[in-house]
Amino acid sequence: MMTRRDAIRTVTLAAGTLALAPSLLRAEQSSMPASLTYPFKLPGLGYPYDALEPYIDAQTMQIHHDKHQGAYVENLNKALASADPQYQKWTLQELLTKLDEVPENIRTMVRNHGGGHYNHSLFWLMLKKNENGKPTGDLANAIDKAFGSYPAFQQKFSEAAARVFGSGWAWLVYGDGNLEISSTPNQDNPISKNEKEIPLLGIDVWEHAYYLKYQYRRPEYIKAFWNAINWDFVAERYAEATKTA
Repeated sequence: MMTRRDAIRTVTLAAGTLALAPSLLRAEQSSMPASLTYPFKLPGLGYPYDALEPYIDAQTMQIHHDKHQGAYVENLNKALASADPQYQKWTLQELLTKLDEVPENIRTMVRNHGGGHYNHSLFWLMLKKNENGKPTGDLANAIDKAFGSYPAFQQKFSEAAARVFGSGWAWLVYGDGNLEISSTPNQDNPISKNEKEIPLLGIDVWEHAYYLKYQYRRPEYIKAFWNAINWDFVAERYAEATKTA
C-alpha cells in the first residue's frame, strides 16, 4: 500500500505544470480516493477529524470535508452527467484550466463545484499540526528572498487572507520563477487564470472553514492556521515546481 509520503511524492507528476497533478486526486489517503475523471469521488481526509485541534476543531473538519466538499463532488457530477461524454473524460485539472471550452450551460457549475473539489483535495494535504513550525531549506530561502523574511511573509499572507471580500482563498503561488501571494474569490483557483501558476499553500477563508470555532473572527482563524501547515508537503511542491519551471 502506498504510504502518505509516497502519495505526497506522486502529486507533482504532471505534464508541464504542477498545479494539481492528477495523482494527487488518487493519493491513497483512505479507502475512498478521488477518481481522475467523472464520476468524481470524495477523497479521504487522510487523518482523524481532531488531528488539528485546538487550531481547527474536529466538528468543523468533519462538516467541511464530509458535507461541503461532498456537496461539491455531488454537484460536479450532476453537472457532467448531462454533458457530452467527451467532457466526462476530462480530468479535474483540464476542466478548470479549459473552462472557456466547457459548455456554457454547465460552465458555472463546473467552475464553482469543480473548483471546490479541486481546492479542498489540495487543502487537506496542506494541513498538519506543526505547533508554529516553519519552512526550512530551499523553501525557506525562497520565502526570505521573495518577502524579506518569514515574519514578513506571514504578515503579507495573513493580510491577503483577511482582505478577501466574502468567501474565497489566499494563496502562495510559484510562477515565472518567483513566489507570489494572490487571492481568488469563491472556489476559483490560480490555475484557472494561469495553468503555470502553481499553488503551493492556500487558506480557505469561507466561513464554513472556521465559523463553528471562531464565529466572525476570521483574523483569529488565520493566526491559528500557522500552527496547522504541512510545510513538508509545501516544500515538496516547491521543489518539484522549480524542477519543471
